Amino acid sequence: MAKSKQYNDNSKKYDRDRLHSDAEAVAIVKSLGTKKFDETVDIVIRLGVDPRKAEQMVRGTISLPSGTGKDVRVAVFAQGEAATAAREAGAEHVGDEDLAAEVEKGMTDFDVAIATPDMMPVVGKLGRVLGPRGLMPNPKTGTVTPDVVKAIEEFKGGMVEYRTDRFANVHVPIGKASFDEDALLINLRALIGEIERVRPASAKGKYVKKVVVSTTMGPGVRIDPAQVTVD
Repeated sequence: MAKSKQYNDNSKKYDRDRLHSDAEAVAIVKSLGTKKFDETVDIVIRLGVDPRKAEQMVRGTISLPSGTGKDVRVAVFAQGEAATAAREAGAEHVGDEDLAAEVEKGMTDFDVAIATPDMMPVVGKLGRVLGPRGLMPNPKTGTVTPDVVKAIEEFKGGMVEYRTDRFANVHVPIGKASFDEDALLINLRALIGEIERVRPASAKGKYVKKVVVSTTMGPGVRIDPAQVTVD
């Protein structure tokens, strides 16, 4: 895929093969941000795990200290009082079988799907639509819960989900290019600290193998995992 002129120009402004400290990488990424819109800053972490093995799947949620800077759209599968509470808490889409029918037809205009436990027989039938998009509610990520209000507040307030893909990469947004460097660093370090914390016991050898940070439209900046300061 052809890269834009700005992308190619930015790629020449730093050493793409060098392993930078986390602070250096964040400073470079911010300096390369476009002025056209407030780009998301993403981090990709390559892990030394085998995602084909269930016991080595790395998955969970973390509340980023500096938030994400993103307006998170939430869909809630619930009935009765829980549905009413979800609407009052600001969920963009709320329903039970009616919402499931919309999703089955292709409506996925949301970033997070939350479900009460009693709705899982209905939601479970949506795996073909929600699964490939990483939107399937799961107890491990706090998206299957009787307390939908708390879940809505957490995800709208900076909670993000992380999970390994089939290549053992974890891809997570850690803020916006408009964030100051300290805010991005705090989020980056919190995320890597969390990834280290949930290291599978069966993972052998080097665990964090590669870390790259970039803006939405920008080139990746490599980080030396050994130079990341975590709490």
